[in-house]
Amino acid sequence: MFNGKKIVATIEARMTSSRLPGKVLLDLGGKPSLQQIVERLRRSKHIDEVVVATTVNATDQPIVDLCETIGCKYFRGSEEDVLLRVLDTAKSVDGDIIVEITGDCPVIDWRHVDHLVELFFAQDCDYAANMIERSFPRGFDTQVFPVSVLDKVNESTKDQQDHEHVSLYIYSNPDKFKLVNWVAEGKMHNPDLEITLDTQEDYEMIRKIYDKLYHDNNDFKAEDVVDLLLVQPELFDEVKKIKRKIPHK
Repeated sequence: MFNGKKIVATIEARMTSSRLPGKVLLDLGGKPSLQQIVERLRRSKHIDEVVVATTVNATDQPIVDLCETIGCKYFRGSEEDVLLRVLDTAKSVDGDIIVEITGDCPVIDWRHVDHLVELFFAQDCDYAANMIERSFPRGFDTQVFPVSVLDKVNESTKDQQDHEHVSLYIYSNPDKFKLVNWVAEGKMHNPDLEITLDTQEDYEMIRKIYDKLYHDNNDFKAEDVVDLLLVQPELFDEVKKIKRKIPHK
């Protein structure tokens, strides 16, 4: 509990990614990518529960099997209505505050999560994130907001885009919500770096990052990842050529 609120990290994960099916179970450092995300988030000092938000589709049973193996709670909801799935996931464990994480971020840093949780409460806001205006590399995206705010969004909009992209309505309406954006500094201010698991090229790069960092330090930092890519920019060469389906903010 932080400030008397139960903080729940939700991880959106499904097997039917169009570009890289089954990506959340690909091996990174000897474990499935999704397990690595869960373990990285479990180190947080402020997160009370990590819950995987997957779908009711039979194809996502392997995700459920993994969750049961590693003792991670999960919720199965709609594939299309991701907003409602995340909302119901948080409610399934009586959460008050959602830390929204996507299953394509296997280098997510719990230290960023904790900083944003502290920033969220210090600023008395509706939404705190590090990607309202892009400054951090993609792949460290973290968003913090109350369950009550997502409830309000669910009631306010039926737009398909809003329900596909969980927090889009929140950060697109600064007149309705108080937003706080954490801006990266120093070497972390590298918005052109992309460290998300979306394609085979992404996987090859992130697998090499894990090979170089994980076995020496299984709690490597975001800064360690950026340092590696700055020292060995060739790791990023193939990823730079990828045309993403939906541009990130």
